[in-house]
Amino acid sequence: MRMRRTHVIVLIVLAVVVCGIALRSVLRGVAVSAVQTVAGRHTIAERVEQYGPAVRARLVSEFARAGIAYPPRAVVLAGLKREKQLEAWVSADGSAFRRLKSYPILAASGTLGPKLREGDRQVPEGIYAVESLNPNSLYHLALRVGYPNAFDREKARADGRTRLGGDIMIHGKSSSIGCLAMGDSAAEELFVLAAEAGVENVAVVLSPVDFRVRELPDGRPPAPGWTAELYAQIKARLMKLDEAGAGR
Repeated sequence: MRMRRTHVIVLIVLAVVVCGIALRSVLRGVAVSAVQTVAGRHTIAERVEQYGPAVRARLVSEFARAGIAYPPRAVVLAGLKREKQLEAWVSADGSAFRRLKSYPILAASGTLGPKLREGDRQVPEGIYAVESLNPNSLYHLALRVGYPNAFDREKARADGRTRLGGDIMIHGKSSSIGCLAMGDSAAEELFVLAAEAGVENVAVVLSPVDFRVRELPDGRPPAPGWTAELYAQIKARLMKLDEAGAGR
């Protein structure tokens, strides 16, 4: 009888957890819909028309210094967790990159180490595409990062992990859980830059540290064994950005 009661309690707890997750998603959707109803829905083109002139005026000297015409052929956004910086790199031909500017990351939850599951509040680590732009974000404007990528899914299958999470954004405002909060001005620049370069031409590199200048610190949280492979890929991509002698 006691065992049956224990099983019932466990089932009730599990049901509450599942319902809580579902309710959170519903409430988030309701909140988004409410904000969009009040503020009105906007297209990407409308946001570019709204913010584009000011963004181009702010970036004109940066592009001149980099020696790259606007809009660039390709963009790489390098997010460095420990340094709390997001670097924007641009290219005229898709190969040689010049650093455009560096933005402070105002908020990003979690610690050093890759994102492993839904709800761990970790910013992912890896090399990602930008899946889409959100002109109606609750956090002003947002770029959706393509997490999980093929590497994330492959390692999850090998580990037996499911529910990897998603909805990873680079967005405005100054608070975030698992995303990169950049502030509204920076979000406008990144949004317009990505829109006018074309999201298919934008890559995102998310790294625990700037491997170009330092190694991983001692005392960091435990991580899966395959992170050595992941970090080798990230380091190679970061080093490639500096190949043109762009300086730091």
